[in-house]
Amino acid sequence: MSDALNQLVALLGLEEIEENLFRGHSQDLGLPQLFGGQVLGQTLSAATRTVDASRQAHSLHGYFLRPGDPHRPVVYQVDSVRDGASFTTRRVTAIQKGRPIFFCSASFHGREESIAHQMAMSQLATPEALAPSARLERFPGHPIEFLHLGDEAEPGQPSRKRLWFRLTGELPDDPALHRYLLAYSSDFNLLTTALVPHGITFRDPKLQIASLDHALWFHHDVQVNDWLLYDMDSPWAGGARGFARGSIYDRSGRLVASTAQEGLTRLRDQG
Repeated sequence: MSDALNQLVALLGLEEIEENLFRGHSQDLGLPQLFGGQVLGQTLSAATRTVDASRQAHSLHGYFLRPGDPHRPVVYQVDSVRDGASFTTRRVTAIQKGRPIFFCSASFHGREESIAHQMAMSQLATPEALAPSARLERFPGHPIEFLHLGDEAEPGQPSRKRLWFRLTGELPDDPALHRYLLAYSSDFNLLTTALVPHGITFRDPKLQIASLDHALWFHHDVQVNDWLLYDMDSPWAGGARGFARGSIYDRSGRLVASTAQEGLTRLRDQG
């Protein structure tokens, strides 16, 4: 495991400081506030620590209440809402400086056989075929890489963004850990899909952007250190808010997760 990936895994590991109470370190990605993906991954980690290993997370729904401080730890308080015959529900509150910055509900379910279907993955070039010409994005000292498929922000463009992503390095075959890492990764690029048809980028100095909520559904176990396709679209934006949704496929075309998010997309007057 690379040093960067090892640090990310440790970030999501959490310290148990009391029953149903956990503490996580924070990561400074150079953003003005704590990265939402960190809070998502750590929240799921905290909830999972209180659930029987026979049940895996299948959904998470949360609200970002206040900007987090990337230089301070986060405390996660887990409430056991329900332990039923088939489903387990946990409520998690993320706290900094004595105030909640995020809260969510997470649901867990054991494996069952049932009816099944899925929307097919778009027929796109494989990461290996794209690699010579696609825009490869890496963050210095960070273990995630993205292969962008050319859906760049440009006025009049469809409100869609597609990219391949993966974590670089070896990981243990731990389904829960891969879910934490997918929750962490799912916050990258999603909300900015709402900016694409307006020719605005994340780095525009006039833009004030922040996640307001996040929903994530896990459909299958996932291997985040192999390429995953993130197919995102934004059906609506208005009132200084943007809405985006995403489908995450593995390279075989299996739909492994779905996401949805609304966020602040305010353009400030620069005078």
